[in-house]
Amino acid sequence: MSESIGVIVLAAGLGSRFRQVAGADKDKLLADCTGRDGAVRSVIEQTLVNLPAALDKRVLVTTADRPQVIRMAQAYGCEIVMIESTGMGDSIAAGVTACQQLDGWLMVLGDMPFILPSSIEQVVAGIGDDRISVPVQSGEYGHPVGFGRNFAAGLMELSGDRGAKSLFAQGRVVEVIVDDPGVVWDVDVPQSLIFNPA
Repeated sequence: MSESIGVIVLAAGLGSRFRQVAGADKDKLLADCTGRDGAVRSVIEQTLVNLPAALDKRVLVTTADRPQVIRMAQAYGCEIVMIESTGMGDSIAAGVTACQQLDGWLMVLGDMPFILPSSIEQVVAGIGDDRISVPVQSGEYGHPVGFGRNFAAGLMELSGDRGAKSLFAQGRVVEVIVDDPGVVWDVDVPQSLIFNPA
């Protein structure tokens, strides 16, 4: 079913916790980090590199004040959706609205650069019309999260900073067990740029 699954990369958040530590002018999506392949790239590029090539329907949701993020996303084949809000719900709604004809959507957080492509593929395989597919690492829900077509209306109605957790009660949640600490590792503060799971 993955031929009609769209990837929605959420890259509109302010990253305020990161800026409090690194400086107000520091965008965490542009900070350098060493990927699990050993290559040094920006956080957003690492995130995009990890997307499996088969997932070629890609939308990146961001704000107009991130030209470098936009250029990077375009280089990786993303359609760009600009929003003024930095809320997670608004981002998800805008991303799904841009490609609502698809059979499902994979929500990828722009600040999670250490997810293995194989984990992403496993999550995609779990998506079904009435199913939500979630990676689980050591008992903890992670990202990315996949939603089937039955959730289109609910996703497009999200707003503000509320994510899609509220939709979990409306369908079957498929827990995809992975051995990948990257699915629960986001870059909230500069120290998180170094991937060293216990």
